[in-house]
Amino acid sequence: MRKRLHGSPRGAGQTEHPHRSNRTPSMGQNEPVPSLLLIEDDDAIRTALELSLTRQGHRVATAATGEDGLKLLREQRPDLIVLDVMLPGIDGFEVCRRIRRTDQLPIILLTARSDDIDVVVGLESGADDYVVKPVQGRVLDARIRAVLRRGEREATDSATFGSLVIDRAAMTVTKNGEDLQLTPTELRLLLELSRRPGQALSRQQLLRLVWEHDYLGDSRLVDACVQRLRAKVEDVPSSPTLIRTVRGVGYRLDTPQ
Repeated sequence: MRKRLHGSPRGAGQTEHPHRSNRTPSMGQNEPVPSLLLIEDDDAIRTALELSLTRQGHRVATAATGEDGLKLLREQRPDLIVLDVMLPGIDGFEVCRRIRRTDQLPIILLTARSDDIDVVVGLESGADDYVVKPVQGRVLDARIRAVLRRGEREATDSATFGSLVIDRAAMTVTKNGEDLQLTPTELRLLLELSRRPGQALSRQQLLRLVWEHDYLGDSRLVDACVQRLRAKVEDVPSSPTLIRTVRGVGYRLDTPQ
């Protein structure tokens, strides 16, 4: 198995790139530096993205295979994972599924094609967003920051929909008193729907509110996230009573009768 890792657990002796400054990138005086795990098998792409994202203010650890990425994830917990779909050994879809079994970390997929099948399979595996190669560092940085913003705390209030309680201050959701494990994207989608109970929101509106881009071709992001969210909040996901589909429009969140 080919193994090449860059970066190390926080605080451990970190291997520096020969062209990289020894200074830790800064996001501002009191802002934490986002830590990323980049799993990409192409040496040139991995190095270019690592350098670009470091310049953008991220701390980046990298792995060349899915197996090595999962091992590195067990050693340290990044804020977000950037994951290539086509990897030697276990592919990006399987890596994503394995991560989702135990962790709700944000995941952005890198795909060489924008084919519906690749994208939908990736999103159904639990990814939060995707970027099509060739990847521009600034575009990926913008997507990363948008995903990280989804976990920011909000005003102190809560909303109740039957047995579902959304606490915006704590950024938690409970059902029948039990905590639900939602990804930041799933949580943000639920928050946006809960602000407008009974109101239908179009897929394009939800793309702007949750993903911060509104290319209509990306409506599959919304559909896949709704499907995953229903599996967690609905009593019977195949017959939803909370997150309703409004045909020809999008979705709305209803209060159970």
